[in-house]
Amino acid sequence: MLPLRSAIWMCSVILMVPGAGAVYGQGYPNKPIRMVTAAIGGGADLTARIVAQGLSASLGRQVIVDNRGLTAIEIASSAPPDGYTLLAYGSPLWLAPLTQDKVTWDPLKDFAPITSATNTPNLLVAPSSLPVKSVQELVALAKARPGELNYAAGSPGSTSHLGAELFKAMAGANIVHVPYKGNGPALTALIGNQVQMMFANVALVTPHIRSGRLKGLGVTSLQPTELAPGVPTVASALPGYELVTNISVFAPARTPAPVIRFLNQEIVRLLNRPEVKEKALSMGVEAVGSTPEQLTAAMKAEVARFTKVVKDAGIRGGGA
Repeated sequence: MLPLRSAIWMCSVILMVPGAGAVYGQGYPNKPIRMVTAAIGGGADLTARIVAQGLSASLGRQVIVDNRGLTAIEIASSAPPDGYTLLAYGSPLWLAPLTQDKVTWDPLKDFAPITSATNTPNLLVAPSSLPVKSVQELVALAKARPGELNYAAGSPGSTSHLGAELFKAMAGANIVHVPYKGNGPALTALIGNQVQMMFANVALVTPHIRSGRLKGLGVTSLQPTELAPGVPTVASALPGYELVTNISVFAPARTPAPVIRFLNQEIVRLLNRPEVKEKALSMGVEAVGSTPEQLTAAMKAEVARFTKVVKDAGIRGGGA
């Protein structure tokens, strides 16, 4: 429930928000909140559960995680804008329209951003047998052997695919895309030396780096990360390179602004708690937080960064 001070403040702005009287008539929230998200087991699901557990405790109302896969986006976009349906989702929300023809949502018009919640950088990895020790050496090898190096990627438009195409564009290197039906088969091919590089989730490849079968050449965040201690950034070799899987929380468009502000404050406060940050790191993600405006700006920047990459590479379909 809202603290008294927040309730008084919200009452002062109710008359300025269309439909807000119905939302706050008995205080918000006064019933369980549904948080729709992607399939069980992925980063969006993990993030949704971290946020839902914390909000349930702080609000005194149950926040229920509802795993719906890609249809979660459509469900949230058509839900009543009353604060009782939220969406926890990642970059497919705003990047899928670049690679798919039949997207039914507009990421900037159909949703009200609340906050970024977690970030997960990828790792640029290679088989231990590949004779390079750094991103710089990989770029040099690719340029010396144009068209001879292959990279593995999951579905078209996935982060493993987009990350490699952005790398190719910024490095000016001719590296051949070898598609697989998912990141699992792509990783198997990499370990088996069938391909020479891959951009993969940190948690997915860390065990293979520890075993010595793979080597981590660079992390795709702009700054080094605790998730991959000692690994330099790809940006140290290709300034400005960035590819971070961000999971964020949204409400349907036209959700009253006081609800958005209240949820932003509650979720960001939760994500900044040391024990939550530590728990997130143990699960392979970094807990972050942002204002709605910062999240909107980040979405727009990522769309701008990948629009030309997608067009030049002719990427269609996929996007998960």
